Amino acid sequence: MKFKNGKSRSLYSLWLLVLVLLVSLVALPLLLVVLSAGPKDYAAVASSAVWRKAMLNTLIECVSSSLLSVVIGFIYAFAVARANIPFKKFFKLVPLVHLITPPFVGGLAFILLVGRQGFITHRLLGLDVSIYGFWGLLLAQVLCFFPLAYLICLQTLQGINPSLEKAAKSMGAGKLKIFFTVTLPLCATGILSSFLFIAVSVLSDFGNPLIVAGRFRVLAVEIYTQLTGWLNVGTSAVLGIILVIPSVVLFLLQNHLMKKSGTKLSTIGGKSLFTQTQDNSCSPFANAVLFIFVLIISLAILAQFFAIIAGAFQKLWGINTSFTTEHIKTVAGYFTELKNSVVFALIAAVLSTSFAVLAGYFVNRTNLPLGKTIDILSQLPSAIPGSLLGLAISVAANKLNFKVSSILIVIAMAVAFLPFAYKVVSAAFSQISTTLDDGARSLGASPLYLLGTVLVPVAGGGIFSGFIYAFIRGAGTLSAVIFLVSFKTPLASVRILNLAEEGFWGKSAALALTLTLITFMILGLGIILMKIIRRILWKPRYL
Repeated sequence: MKFKNGKSRSLYSLWLLVLVLLVSLVALPLLLVVLSAGPKDYAAVASSAVWRKAMLNTLIECVSSSLLSVVIGFIYAFAVARANIPFKKFFKLVPLVHLITPPFVGGLAFILLVGRQGFITHRLLGLDVSIYGFWGLLLAQVLCFFPLAYLICLQTLQGINPSLEKAAKSMGAGKLKIFFTVTLPLCATGILSSFLFIAVSVLSDFGNPLIVAGRFRVLAVEIYTQLTGWLNVGTSAVLGIILVIPSVVLFLLQNHLMKKSGTKLSTIGGKSLFTQTQDNSCSPFANAVLFIFVLIISLAILAQFFAIIAGAFQKLWGINTSFTTEHIKTVAGYFTELKNSVVFALIAAVLSTSFAVLAGYFVNRTNLPLGKTIDILSQLPSAIPGSLLGLAISVAANKLNFKVSSILIVIAMAVAFLPFAYKVVSAAFSQISTTLDDGARSLGASPLYLLGTVLVPVAGGGIFSGFIYAFIRGAGTLSAVIFLVSFKTPLASVRILNLAEEGFWGKSAALALTLTLITFMILGLGIILMKIIRRILWKPRYL
């Protein structure tokens, strides 16, 4: 696509702005982190048994958490897609609700439920045990990340052409044989894709290891500890570089697999062409087993929400369970933290979504140069652990002597959650026929007018999904902002973590509950607003 008139000058200016910002906010900070570590730092890390142990811990934790998350996610998806279980609509929604909950809620609820004074371990079972360490971290991360595998595997199962399974059935194959010889092989790409996607997420996870891992050291937390506890920028940078290498490799493999298979994140929540004609029959025994499985997983997820609610209204968690509103009343004292988290997340979500729209347009609907570069840089932050991204932005800010922490926090949030919005918007744009572009240009529409009046309205659902994801994740993020907060710009997520570490479980739960309710309220308002906008856009103008 080539633009020949003066109307495209503003588009070229925006293209240049996008490219400059990507280089400045993604590539340059990472380069500065690499340069901040010297040969002595690399040698110190390489010769230390402590860091070798942390690397091995990270590898074990990543593989085991990802594998178990995928197994649970696939079985859960198969149950709601193929089995005849009761309350199927309810079970479909449970992982989605968990996915849009601020990420720190899971780790905090985990301690309230199965910690040393946990409701399950201490109150119900009477045990005095510590779940901190590898097994606790494994359980917390599986509950946190299996919804991602569930969504990807659900798409894959719904996208299978039912004629393939029916053909095997007509040839006399039993249900179990059809599953292992037809259904499972056809799902292999989706399963592998979900494993790679979750592995990247597990490597960059910061909140769960910080709260649950205890003495089980992993690199994502050590990056933070070395800088804040020991002021060792070099070691922190080296550990971050070591962590980002497998993340980038997994990201490239996952991205290649997604493009090759045609699986797109924008189809999440959509309906497959084959959904209505698929054979959903399982044996009565299989239906019963799958129902018990999804029920247990759903109860584990819902228990986390109930733990936060109960913790907010109990006098002293695990010791004095009498009802109180003292913790809720203290939330008013954290108004600044809540306001900063919501406002910063909203601004960052607007910026990342707007940026994703422009980048997606340049890559997918124009022939402007360096499209591949824009594509790679827009997705690269998803392969960067949040703690390393925050460290990179902090190092770059120090080099430039820029100390406005509120702006740095917004930048970190926007960059961290840009890839998801970009993938969703790009997928939505790629599904829109280019004949709309040709028709608009034949009527004299400029490129920006085409983008604003044709492509954005049609891709509104994907753009809204990207915005909501960026906002919810931004409001509860820890790793990307942990290096950037200051006394003047406190955040609710960091305050929740500090309260939990100090043993103020009630206050921590109350603040977490308040932030969760705020994010759900904004999500509800966003859905209502989106419906109103759609009605206005699609309202017939000629009667």
